[in-house]
Amino acid sequence: MIPLHALAGRSLLRRRLRTPPASPLPVAALHTRSLRPHRDKPASWNTTHASVLADPLLSLLERCRSLSQLMQVQAQMVATGLASDGLALSRLVAFCALSESRDLGYCARILRGAADPNAFSWNVAIRGFAESERPGGALALYRRMLRNGGSRPDNYTYPLLLKICAADSSMKRAGRGVLGHVVKLGFEGDLFVCNAVIHMVVSWGEVGRAREVFDGSPVRDLVTWNSLINGYVRSGLADHALRMYREMEAEGVTPDEVTMIGMVCSCAQLEDLKLGREFHQLIERNGLTLTVPLANALMDMYIKCGDLEQAQEIFDNMKVRTFVTWTTMVVGYARFGFLDTAREIFDGMPQKDVVPWNALIGGYVQAYRSKEALALFHEMQSSNTRPDEVTMVNCLSACSQLGALEVGIWIHHYIEKHKLSLNVALGTALIDMYAKCGDIPRALRVFLEMPVKNSLTWTALICGLAHHGYALDAITFFREMIGNGLKPDEVTFLGVLSACCHGGLVEAGRNFFSQMTSEFNLFPRLKHYSCMVDLLGRAGLLEEAMELIESMPMEADAAVWGPLFFACRVHRNVLLGQKVALELLKLDPHDSGTYVLLANMYGEANMWEEARKVRKMMTKRGVEKTPGCSSIEVNGVVHEFIVRDKSHPQSEWIYQCLVILTRQLHLAENMVDISNLGDHSL
Repeated sequence: MIPLHALAGRSLLRRRLRTPPASPLPVAALHTRSLRPHRDKPASWNTTHASVLADPLLSLLERCRSLSQLMQVQAQMVATGLASDGLALSRLVAFCALSESRDLGYCARILRGAADPNAFSWNVAIRGFAESERPGGALALYRRMLRNGGSRPDNYTYPLLLKICAADSSMKRAGRGVLGHVVKLGFEGDLFVCNAVIHMVVSWGEVGRAREVFDGSPVRDLVTWNSLINGYVRSGLADHALRMYREMEAEGVTPDEVTMIGMVCSCAQLEDLKLGREFHQLIERNGLTLTVPLANALMDMYIKCGDLEQAQEIFDNMKVRTFVTWTTMVVGYARFGFLDTAREIFDGMPQKDVVPWNALIGGYVQAYRSKEALALFHEMQSSNTRPDEVTMVNCLSACSQLGALEVGIWIHHYIEKHKLSLNVALGTALIDMYAKCGDIPRALRVFLEMPVKNSLTWTALICGLAHHGYALDAITFFREMIGNGLKPDEVTFLGVLSACCHGGLVEAGRNFFSQMTSEFNLFPRLKHYSCMVDLLGRAGLLEEAMELIESMPMEADAAVWGPLFFACRVHRNVLLGQKVALELLKLDPHDSGTYVLLANMYGEANMWEEARKVRKMMTKRGVEKTPGCSSIEVNGVVHEFIVRDKSHPQSEWIYQCLVILTRQLHLAENMVDISNLGDHSL
């Protein structure tokens, strides 16, 4: 067939195949069904065929339980001349390849010493290697089979070889060589071989090529359809999978549980709850068995489509729950922020590996419960579960939220000690943590050590440099990023605009803001406008900032009006400040910060009557000043403090220190405004 010819590469097996396949030997009929590659069924080598059990030695061979017993029987077979019989040889090979006492090395030696092994003997040995930890040995045996020149490969040989090549992408060249032999021997029309070809090509990620093989195949069954449908799903092409299913329906092929897993997973990818429910109803209507994998797929679909209640109902009705079942529910509840429920299900799991731990830790981080995330990480270590790169990314994110530099450094040392791969995600998380915790030198060191960087890595460094006032460095890295061919996103521009703002680089900020749309087809969001307003306001360009706000394609929020209001106070523009304050109070009439800043602005302009009116307005509206909150890390522990908070066990000593510091400030004549000290301390 043309599609298979197109797929088949130059044969790596170095054996020309000129003759058509020989007719299967009679012995193949005894065992060929056991040679089909199975995913779930254990290897079986015994047979109950009458011709085998009728022979005393062969019957004794079928009852062997160890290699030493086999050798004793083999010695008798050699002495009687039975060992040269093809059927007897195949039984020896089957024991060595597939029994619980298998010995693949001895199996290969038996084949090497045989004069002319039949096709079944070669196939059963190939299967033994295929199901072992040395699958490459199966290809070596296949080469020997070709060189032997006796028995030819048959339609049971190639599904085994194709399955091996499907399991390891490094065997792609060998797989193409095997395909070449399939075509030369005329097996492209065999149903089982065709299905194995499609499975292999799909496993390589070449779904388009698999569709070509499918369209060119003269034979199809349900397995053929399922292989391609699930191949589309694994490749993230859910819409293609659905179209394939409709074609299957049109041809009158009845779906099974495997088909439904593909369809349900497609709905999960598309987040199409309505269609997912339709397939669930179809499963029930057609009386399909709700296998554990299918139930797990349905739970995952409902979770990804936002219906936790339906997922919980399936979970509750399952009589048998696998590790995947429990993990799916933990991931679901953690994803939607129901962390207490997620923890309850997590605690009920009969066994745990790193995946549910990561799901729960990540859920706490997403909910900004970073202390609990780090505590869970320590609990994970105590359970002897080894963290992976995902765990470390979650923990570093928690450190970024808390500003816990010491813990972040410890995690970095842990990564190095356990030789975890510094992939892009982990390296970017380290840079982000160091930058947010104020350790720019370490952030730069990690950045320079990373072998591979993406746009997120550059963005993390640029934003970190900008946040800590390294404006020119942030701009330099931004330009270098573009020079390396990476495309910045909205967050990258937010970082570089912030750098311009902190550095007072008005003209550079204007240029970057313009480049967003003109060069990178990115449309500014509220945060970008907020940065530009802040930049212009700090430079005293209040009217230009106001014009920019009025030209915005969306309504300005507090993040946009706020910087302009602050700039009006700094530059003593009371008239514009009043106008901006009114806009802020429209957005949030209970924001105490707006009232306080407006009153202070009036006070600085000696407009005491207006200042008193603002404070009366606060009292009348019941607006209270939001208490300040501070945090500090000591010996890896983050302590948080709120105004007048005395819950800390060392609060008495802390207040005494505060009194001493206040006296020292008085003595140094550096007290500016003690009334505002409460906004930043106890």
